[in-house]
Amino acid sequence: MSDLSGGFTQAPQQSARAFRAVLEAMARPGRVQVLDGAAPPAPLSPAAGAVLLTLVDQSTRLYLASSHDTPEIRHWIAFHCGAPLVEADAADFALGTWEALQPVARFAIGTPDYPDRSATLIVECDALAPANARLTGPGIETEALAHLPEIAAFAANHAGFPLGFDCLFTAQDQVLGLPRSTEVEAI
Repeated sequence: MSDLSGGFTQAPQQSARAFRAVLEAMARPGRVQVLDGAAPPAPLSPAAGAVLLTLVDQSTRLYLASSHDTPEIRHWIAFHCGAPLVEADAADFALGTWEALQPVARFAIGTPDYPDRSATLIVECDALAPANARLTGPGIETEALAHLPEIAAFAANHAGFPLGFDCLFTAQDQVLGLPRSTEVEAI
């Protein structure tokens, strides 16, 4: 695969659909959305590739965890997104498996005056099922069920609200959002 391939073939339409899907995923935590159109190099999933193509650009600082810090992914991001690659504590977005993103305490959680100055973690997963967590909060009518890599870290993240990091979980062509405003408990 060439660094030049794997991006959106119909960028205006595909990026608009991907943006809407990511927006829906964050606005409705626990609801899986489908993202297609990207064919990035492995181990980057098509969903994570679409998230990067849609939300990351030259002004967006990106951290690559060891699971995704490969020459192929670095070149793909450089060509398609132009995002500067930075250390974890300076990142606007971080990409990797949950294990490789540890410890998550190093990512920005915002400040009391600027809670929006926090990181969004793009967490690559094998699958977004079966459910192991109950989600409640804004954007959820009563409750939603989701598969999370662990429960304690997301419960602790919510406890610091309005500070905290936000997450987008990706697997194959699917994305699930978990904003810091969502309460998480094990089922």
